[in-house]
Amino acid sequence: MSAASTLADPASRIQPYALNPRHWQYNGSPVLLLGGTVKDCLFQIPDLKAHLDLLRSVGGNYVRNTMSDRPTDGYEIKAFARDESGLYDLNRWNEAYWSRFEDLLRWTAERGIVVQIELWDRFDHSRDPWREDPFNPGNNINYSVEESGLALAYPAHPGRNEQPFFYTVPGLDDNQVVLPYQQAFIDRVLTLSLTADHVLYCMDNETSGSSEWSRYWCEFVRSRAREAGVAIQTTEMWDDWDVTGKTHAATYDQPELYSFIDISQNSWQTGQTNWDHAQHVRAHIKAAPRPINSTKIYGADTHTRYDRGISATHAQQTFWRNLIGGFASSRFHRPPHGLGLSQAAQTHLRSARMLADAFDFFRAEPDAGSVLMSDRTPNEAYLTRIPGEQYAVYFPDGGQVALNLDRESSRLAATWLDIDTSTWHSVDPVQGGGTVELACPGPGQWVALLTVEP
Repeated sequence: MSAASTLADPASRIQPYALNPRHWQYNGSPVLLLGGTVKDCLFQIPDLKAHLDLLRSVGGNYVRNTMSDRPTDGYEIKAFARDESGLYDLNRWNEAYWSRFEDLLRWTAERGIVVQIELWDRFDHSRDPWREDPFNPGNNINYSVEESGLALAYPAHPGRNEQPFFYTVPGLDDNQVVLPYQQAFIDRVLTLSLTADHVLYCMDNETSGSSEWSRYWCEFVRSRAREAGVAIQTTEMWDDWDVTGKTHAATYDQPELYSFIDISQNSWQTGQTNWDHAQHVRAHIKAAPRPINSTKIYGADTHTRYDRGISATHAQQTFWRNLIGGFASSRFHRPPHGLGLSQAAQTHLRSARMLADAFDFFRAEPDAGSVLMSDRTPNEAYLTRIPGEQYAVYFPDGGQVALNLDRESSRLAATWLDIDTSTWHSVDPVQGGGTVELACPGPGQWVALLTVEP
């Protein structure tokens, strides 16, 4: 989208859906965001166009992009230029880096794919990546260790939050040597992204830092957006795996600052707990409902915590619990910690889009406490419904439950979605006015879709 079209038609921008702010609206229509990609800093990959085409072909319309440059695959480049001595100059840009970002914004816009940006990633600025980081005082001509207060090495895991790079803002260290360069970096991101209408803004990747850091950058980008005459959507992603904990309340309880919520870290929770914690968040924000995103779903058979249940099966089940549970977005995390855009991920994206074409998620309400189901064991089945119209029941691994349809006097057409093969199976209609037994046609993952007949 061009800047002109964005400013002329604010309704075209990605924003909470006017009729149900728990979901997204884009180009004036509600949109369910589904994705899975191979890389966090997606704009850096060499085959970006083909990857986006593949995503779109299987029903995906949502990507994550960290503004990261740490050298993991060999093709990543830095945002800053070097001088003749090989040191970085934080006052000069490496235009190739920004051209890659522009390409991402243009190509995703052309394909109707929404981009969720993470402005800062703590893993870029600690351990081995810090040794090559332009912000490291040993790597640039702009400041010294003594001037910046930044050391040459930070060997601890960034989760310990020992890196003063993340304390530079006025409410913390007020580091007026480093902060202007950080501001300039974010300003350059915004110069390119604010003219795009398909971008969501997350301040950090799974931060364990101070809320003052997050607040500063959220206010900073929102201020720049106001100056540009556009409205943007902002959030933070906290590291705490317990999304019912106090850390996340900073996001839940400040809707004027955080206009949507990302609880990717909830995907560390397995089974019934994964669902219960997400529904706790939905209830918590009832007074100020906003979209809930999950830009990362952990889980793969190559995951380092596979033995703790963070497996490919867990990722698939979490994706569907998110969908049935009322999330506005879900994306498989990159390999080896997630399914990315693997064949398995493609199948689940395709199946999810098939269900979304048949069921109006934007008017549905999850059965948070499973009150309409009986004979159910934990993690056996999950329900969302549009009362009087449709009911969708997800089965993670076969099973049978009883669904209370006392309030439905009509017959209901019944179809089963075989998630693992992306195929529909029609069965005989069921009669409302009582309890209906729903038994999966076979093993594996299924969705039963019941639609009230006219």
